[in-house]
Amino acid sequence: MPDKMDRTQQPPISELEELDLQKPVRTVLPNGIPLSVINSGEQEVCRIDLVFEAGQLRQNTLLQALFTNRMLREGTTRYTSAEIASKLDYYGAWLELTCSMEHAIVTLYTLNRYCRETLSVLHSMVTEPVFPEKEFATVVDMNLQRLQVNLANVEYLSQRSLLGSLFGENHPYGKFAKEEDYRSLTTEHLKSFYAKYYTSDNCHIFLAGKITPAVMDAVTDVMGTKPFGSDKADLTRPCFEIQSVPQKRIFTEKSDAVQSSLRMGAVTIDHNHEDYLKLRVLITLFGGYFGSRLMTNIREEKGYTYGISAGLMSYPDTSVLMINSESDNEYVEAVVREVYAEIDRLHTEPVSEQELTMVKNYMIGEMCRSYESAFALQDGWIFIYVSKLDDDYFRRSLRAVKEATPQDMARLAQQYLCKETLKEVVAGKKMS
Repeated sequence: MPDKMDRTQQPPISELEELDLQKPVRTVLPNGIPLSVINSGEQEVCRIDLVFEAGQLRQNTLLQALFTNRMLREGTTRYTSAEIASKLDYYGAWLELTCSMEHAIVTLYTLNRYCRETLSVLHSMVTEPVFPEKEFATVVDMNLQRLQVNLANVEYLSQRSLLGSLFGENHPYGKFAKEEDYRSLTTEHLKSFYAKYYTSDNCHIFLAGKITPAVMDAVTDVMGTKPFGSDKADLTRPCFEIQSVPQKRIFTEKSDAVQSSLRMGAVTIDHNHEDYLKLRVLITLFGGYFGSRLMTNIREEKGYTYGISAGLMSYPDTSVLMINSESDNEYVEAVVREVYAEIDRLHTEPVSEQELTMVKNYMIGEMCRSYESAFALQDGWIFIYVSKLDDDYFRRSLRAVKEATPQDMARLAQQYLCKETLKEVVAGKKMS
C-alpha cells in the first residue's frame, strides 16, 4: 500500500491544554480505613500501599520510626522472617518498606491471581509483628555497615552537613544518627512506636493496577474487615525551631577524597505558597535539566565538573533550595563563583522567550511522562495525600508552567535566589 504521508512536512505540534489525570475512586472499608483506587492497566498485577502517619517527626528516639517500619517484615505471630520472604517469593510478589519525615509506607506488588494469599501475609505484618531480637540485631548491623560506607562518601557528608547547618542539629531535618544511636535502640522502642501509630484509624490504603472484582473482594476481606491497633494515634504535628548556624562556609575534611562534594542551599517556601509552582520553573531553568544555566556554563563551557544541578527538596512546611556538584578539589572555588555569576545574571538580565519556552516544553514533557502508568499515577496521588494538597494541584502545576513569563523569572530570582542566604558546604580534601 503506497505511503500517502507527505514526509517533507513537519507534523503539527499539539499543545497540552490540560493535565487531566485519572482520579482515584475513594471509598471507606468496613473497618473505617480510607481506600483510594486507580483502576488502570491491562496486566494482571496490582500494587497496594498502606500509608501510616508514622514518620520520623513523631519519634522520640532517633531511628525509632525507620526501624519500626523496617522490622515489620522480620517476623509475626504467624510467620517467621524466612517464611514471609519465602511466601512472597513463591507467589511472585515484591515488598517495599519506606519511611519519610511524616509517613511510613508498606508497599506490596502482587499478581492478581495470588492477591488474597499475599495480602494475608501483608496483613499479618502490619497487625501482629513481634520484632524478634535476633533479626533486630542483624538489621542493626546491616544498617551500621551501610552507615560506615556512607561516611566514606563525600556526597553523603556534604548533604548531611548542609541540612545540619540550615536547620540545626536539634531539628529532625538536620539531626543524623551516629553509631551510638544504633547501639542504644531496642525492640522496646519499636514496640511502643508501633503500638502508638500502626493502627487502622491511622492508615490509608492506596490500590492501583488492573483492579478486578476479585481483587476488591480480597482487599475488603483481608484488609478491611476488622479494625487493628489498640491505641488511637495522636496526630498532632510537633513543632521544631530552626536554628541555622551563623557560618557561610562549612567544610568537612575527607583527606583521601579524590573529588570534593559541594552543596549550596537555603531554606525557602513550601508547596502551599503562591509562588512555589512558578519557582519550580525558575529552578529548572537555573539548574534543573541538562540544558540549564548551571550545566551550560560550569560543565559545557568551563569543564569544572561532570555535572551540577539545582532543585527544591520538600519537607513538611518548608523546602530547601539545593545546588549539588562534585568536582576536582582545585575547581571548588571556581564552581561557587560561577554559581553566583549565574544568579547575578538572573537578577539583572531578562530571560529570553526562547529559553523559557524550551524549559516549559521540557517540564510539560516530564509531567506527561511521569504519569503514564497506573503505578506512576498511584505515586502522584500518594504525593497529594501526604503533602496535604488538593486534587487540582496537577492542573495548577501545568497552568503555572504555561503562564510563567520572563518577568516572573526576574521577580522570583530577586526574591528567592539570594546569594547572602546560601550556605556553602564542601566535603573533601583540604587544599593548602
